[in-house]
Order: sequence, then C-alpha cells, then structure tokens
Amino acid sequence: MPNFLSSDAIRTLFSQAMSTLYQQEVPQYGTLTQLVTAVNERTLEANPELKNRLSAADELSRLSVERHGAIRVGKADELSTLRQMFAVMGMEAVGYYDLSQAGVPVHSTAFRPVSDRALRHNPFRVFTSLLRLELIDDAALREKAAAILAARDIFTPGCRALIAKQQQGGLNAADAATFVQEALETFRWHAHTTVDSATYRALSQQHRLIADVVCFRGCHINHLTPRTLDIDRVQALMPSRGIDPKTLIEGPPQRKVPILLRQTSFKALEEAVHFNDGTPGTHTARFGEIEQRGAALTPKGRELYDRLLAEAGTGSDNQHHQQHLSEVFGDFPDDEESLREQQLAWFRYRLTEKGEHLPPRAGESVTQLLAEERLSAEPIVYEDFLPVSAAGIFQSNLGDVAQTRSAGNASRADFESALGCAVQDEMALYQQMQQRSLERCGVA
Repeated sequence: MPNFLSSDAIRTLFSQAMSTLYQQEVPQYGTLTQLVTAVNERTLEANPELKNRLSAADELSRLSVERHGAIRVGKADELSTLRQMFAVMGMEAVGYYDLSQAGVPVHSTAFRPVSDRALRHNPFRVFTSLLRLELIDDAALREKAAAILAARDIFTPGCRALIAKQQQGGLNAADAATFVQEALETFRWHAHTTVDSATYRALSQQHRLIADVVCFRGCHINHLTPRTLDIDRVQALMPSRGIDPKTLIEGPPQRKVPILLRQTSFKALEEAVHFNDGTPGTHTARFGEIEQRGAALTPKGRELYDRLLAEAGTGSDNQHHQQHLSEVFGDFPDDEESLREQQLAWFRYRLTEKGEHLPPRAGESVTQLLAEERLSAEPIVYEDFLPVSAAGIFQSNLGDVAQTRSAGNASRADFESALGCAVQDEMALYQQMQQRSLERCGVA
C-alpha cells in the first residue's frame, strides 16, 4: 500500500512553511508572534483553571500552531483551483461573506478543516476573497482589469501536477514537501507589478483593494494571524515592540466568557514596487493581525450579537469604544450556564470520571447529568469569521477611509459557481459537533 501523507500532516507542513515565508517577508510579523507567545504564556501562568480547561479539551497544543491567513483572487478559475489546492490539505470552504455591504468589493469564504480530529491537529484556515469586477463603475477599466487577470496564472505547473496526483490517490512525503514549496509560490510577494503606473493608479482610485488584486503576479498573503488569549494585553503592548496597532479592536467586547472573534492588526506596510514601465512606486497591502477566539454562537445567539453590535456602532478611540461596547453588551449573558440554558452558544459535552462510573441512562436529561456532575460542558471554539470585523480590518489597512459603495450586493450563487461547489453552513457544522459529543457520552 502506498505510504501517503495525511491531509492533516500536509496542512501542518504548509502552515509552518507559510509562517516562515511571511516572517521573512514581513519581519514585524515575527515580532508580533513573539509578543503573542509571551502574552499567552503569562495568561496561562496567571490562570491555572484556564490552562487546565484548555488541556482537558485538547485545545492547548493547537494554540501555538494556530494561524489564519488571508488572500484575495481576481477570477473564478483562480478560486476553483485554490479549492482543489486546499483540499489536498484537508481544508473545505465554510461560509459565505458579503463584504460589499461594508464598501469592500469582494465576497469571501474560509477554507478550513471541519472535523473535530482535524481541528485538534491543526486548525489552519485561509480567508479567501474573490474580487467583484462588476462593482467597478468604469466599464472600460472593468474590461481592462478582466484582460489583465485573464493573462496571468498564479499557480506553478508543478503545483497543478501535484494537485492532480493527489486527486488520483495521494502524495508521499517527498511529493508533499514539493507540493508545499510549489504552493508557496502562489502566495509569495512580488515587488514587480504586471501593469504600468497609470493603470495601477486608475485601479487604485476605483478602490485600493482592486489594484492589490489585479496588478500582481500572485495572490500574495496579505496577513497571517496568530491566536492570543488576551488581545487587549497584546494591543496595549504593541507600541513597546515598535508596532503601530490599528485604532479599534474589532468584534465583541472583553468578557468573562469570550464569544466569537476579536481581531486587531498593525498598520499595513508601505512597500517599494516596480511598475512595468520602469517607474518606481509604493504599494500598501500587507499587515499583521492577531485574534482572540471565543464560543461559537447558535443562530439565536448570533442574532443577539448582530443586533447589539449594530446598536453599539463604532468609535474613534479604543478605550471609549470598548467601554461603550461593554455597556451595550450588558444584555448578552456572560456566564456559561446562561449561554447554555438560553441556547445562545454551542457546547461540547464530556463524561466526567463520575459519569464514566455511572453512565447516562435512558430518560436522563443533560441538565440533570450536569447537575449531578456526571457530564461536563465547555463552549465550542468559533472557527469562522465575522464580515463586519473583516471589513473593518480591510478598511483600516486601505487608508482608514470607509468607501461605502452600496448597501450590499450579496451573490452567493455567483460565488459558489466560481468556487465549483456549495460552501458549507458553519451553523450546521457546530450543531453536528455538539450532537456528536452528546452521542459519544451516550446521551440521547
């Protein structure tokens, strides 16, 4: 039998290689990861209960390897080939995000592992956006952008060949190592553009993100994000490490029971580029981001979150914004028992030592088993993204000027047609996780 590497193993090789590449290209990312590691270590030392819970839930080992990347592509066949590339690594398209509602002319999905086992092994995920050429107002410029994109191939022949080989059976260790190196070429930074300076300026004036997608040879990774246990601490310490953070932490406020996703970043770098008419210039696209992940919310919980977030609005400085958020989110329960009883968050259940000796019997409820300490429950980690937060990060790194284009132009059918399959429903995945955990405990 051929000795093929598992998709989990290939995903880990790739995420490690991507992290090394990005650190070489954006040294501040290395500084940021060191800061996050130091804050995480201090947080765990100060909170043994949190450390024990993460360890018991098999969440501790993934903390140091956890990353998410973000990329943007310009045409349907690029998105479709990325789907096949990420499938080699056991990553599937989850969720549809319409960022046009926040003035960013893209729609997106997240490629990530979906099974409990794969997520424990390495939850590497890549937020992937497809440019909406139809949102370019100028018809002549729209056609020119399409022609520029049509002329490029962001994948190496070697990468395409190894995707095909994996689809026919699998990749051995040597093949997998080569695949990782070939795949990295798609995400590498290229300082030489594929356009002249006038075309770059015209596309940038329409929207800076359009120029970023259209004018380069590949879909360079524009940020790589480590996970922290205390995002407020990292935000406060960034300036001491020579890092200039964005103004606001995106997402929910600080809570006793973290929910969903909080994100911040350092400002995008201004990098030297060379246009193909010989003109030197600069381009701003790549930055460093950090995230703090909390509990995945049910549809009911998400509805409450979205309503409160809209009510809170935004602010001009982080301290007042966070204070205001906390006040508004006073209406969102902040203890695990309430979140579970009001069905606001998804939970993973485990038998306690007592439950192992006295297993659940027919007719016994989850509430009863928890009260008798035969069952334990912990919130399921949110593995996905928030469109408002993603747009906020994008905008802060496109010059801090919101460019509202419309009330939103969601087109999931068009996105899935380009992708080549339907995206998975994140809520269904969390519900299945909760249900599987109950079934493993023998609870009907």
